[in-house]
Amino acid sequence: MTMIEKAPSAIHRGEEDLPWVVSEGGNEVKLLTAKITEGLWIVRTRFQPGTRVQTHRHTGQVYAYTVAGAWHYAESEYTNRSGSFLYEPAGSVHTLLVPEDNDEITDVWFQIYGANLNLDEDGNVESVTDAGSVLDWYLGECSAIGWDSPPVLTDE
Repeated sequence: MTMIEKAPSAIHRGEEDLPWVVSEGGNEVKLLTAKITEGLWIVRTRFQPGTRVQTHRHTGQVYAYTVAGAWHYAESEYTNRSGSFLYEPAGSVHTLLVPEDNDEITDVWFQIYGANLNLDEDGNVESVTDAGSVLDWYLGECSAIGWDSPPVLTDE
């Protein structure tokens, strides 16, 4: 057997292979990957205009690509628009905001390492979101809409 024949093959997921599920505020989430041992989770989120995501600190780095719409951090001066790429270093703290006057859904792909430490108004950790908790939540929401085994890429 040649080296090429022994190589692992790619894993493909088409747009319709994983369902969108509704989260808080009418936003929609599609979980693409949850690698628990790597602490990696990749989500695509469609945010409604006027969305505000709880202030959070990242324990690992984050990469974001904006597919459509616009969003920004309350703590920053730039706006992410369609085609924008954003890198967030571990330890960054911010509050994601989607302008109320957006005339379209804001669609963003996030590759997140580690956890989001969700903070209260005093900066205390109120809850933690990570690959395992997102996977559990997503699978539960999928089951509720009749998708019992969505093919999320995991290491389980």
